[in-house]
Amino acid sequence: MGTRTRAQRDAMTIEIGYALLSAAVLAGVTFAAITAPWLLASPGLGPAVLFAGGAPAAVVFVLRIVHVLRGYRGAPGTRPSRPGRTGPGA
Repeated sequence: MGTRTRAQRDAMTIEIGYALLSAAVLAGVTFAAITAPWLLASPGLGPAVLFAGGAPAAVVFVLRIVHVLRGYRGAPGTRPSRPGRTGPGA
């Protein structure tokens, strides 16, 4: 595996940060959407309600990270210019 340029490392860092931030926001929205009806019905959240909201939120968090990072293709010029070729200039 070759060395990466500074721009490639920076692009990957930003992509990881975006994946984590968007996953956290989406998991928070999922948790709130599931637990809000119980919170409005009764002021206390029991362990079952926290689990009912936390488990899907954790799954959404992981799926979002996987989805974002699998879609990342790297900096321009790192992929072959034609499908089926192995080098950028091939």
